[in-house]
Amino acid sequence: MSDSFDVIVIGGGPGGYNCAIRAAQLGMTVACVEKRDTLGGTCLNVGCIPSKALLHASEVYDEADNHMAALGVQTKGVSLDLPQMMDHKDKTVDQLTQGIAFLFKKNKITHLNGWGKIAGPGKVEVIGDDGSKSYDAKHIVIATGSEVMPLPGVDIDEDSIVSSTGALALPKVPKHLLVVGGGVIGLELGSVWRRLGAEVTVVEFLDGVLPGMDGEVRKNFQRILKKQGFQFKLSSKVTGVEKTKSGLKVSVEPAAGGETEVMEADVVLVSIGRRPYTENLGLETVGIEVDNRGFIPTEHFKTSADGIYAVGDVTHGPMLAHKAEDEAGAVAELIAGQAGHVNYDVIPGVVYTMPEVASVGKTEEELKDAGIAYNSGKFPFTANARAKANLATEGFVKILADKTTDRVL
Repeated sequence: MSDSFDVIVIGGGPGGYNCAIRAAQLGMTVACVEKRDTLGGTCLNVGCIPSKALLHASEVYDEADNHMAALGVQTKGVSLDLPQMMDHKDKTVDQLTQGIAFLFKKNKITHLNGWGKIAGPGKVEVIGDDGSKSYDAKHIVIATGSEVMPLPGVDIDEDSIVSSTGALALPKVPKHLLVVGGGVIGLELGSVWRRLGAEVTVVEFLDGVLPGMDGEVRKNFQRILKKQGFQFKLSSKVTGVEKTKSGLKVSVEPAAGGETEVMEADVVLVSIGRRPYTENLGLETVGIEVDNRGFIPTEHFKTSADGIYAVGDVTHGPMLAHKAEDEAGAVAELIAGQAGHVNYDVIPGVVYTMPEVASVGKTEEELKDAGIAYNSGKFPFTANARAKANLATEGFVKILADKTTDRVL
């Protein structure tokens, strides 16, 4: 095996593996360093994909148990087989990670298993079970992704106090799941366990769920979730979790400060966001400094060090797998001397609940802040014939367009 490559990518997630594949397609010799035994990163192994498998399975279960009778489909005696549901999730992950390994082989990409760090200009050290080895690279791409943001004073054990990783592998349905954080991950995983029978309470620091989304969408979506059985404690913060023989005692205070309320739960899911995974990458050896939030500053994917690029969650912007994938292809093309480009105005965001919430472009709040005159058009699904036939009338579609040109914003 060669010790020298045109491109070495550090990280085998959506940003990393897509960059490696595109660079190889463009005729470069490529290696990809990944600390997990399997490729795919957080997204495929313990994130997007296993959560979607459980979201779909739990939705089918909920439909059969609660909604099919209205359509004339009798499903008496429906029962949950949680081990089988988890097996479906695991098989889905296994097939997809094997698929990436196949693409690496097909495109002649070298998979270096271990911890990758920059050892100086054009040098990458890979630390594995059998020691460390140094490799040369004309170009280095950092695609190490992100990790769960910790909650001060609360220790995640992935047993009763879990991150998204533990919430994807609970051995039984909790009686009461308390979700810390009303963002995408908390609401998706809360939906899974609510459908399977758990009581779900969401504690959110702000005054509504899905921070950053369109205000009208947030408000209506929260109302829909409440009808589904979610309970919300807004403008509130979790200050501590105590383990007892009977379960967990969760201390909750108003966000602005005030009297503490103690809530009981048997599982607490900490989902207050993610932070860039930039520690122990050897950035200091080439003079790259992260900002105060741990992100690597870039200009058109280039870092402050010659020949070193960064894509995905380690850079500014939405922490989305498809954003990382788009950047990955663009940076590979840039290295090959082409015009790599990403249109950040059209990166969509989706919450895979039921109903799903999807958006692309600017929110009303952003347009108002920017002083842009716009028209708002809205159509409720209650008036849509297909939605009525499917008993799926919750929600609406909304379009914001420039007041003068009618361009969709």
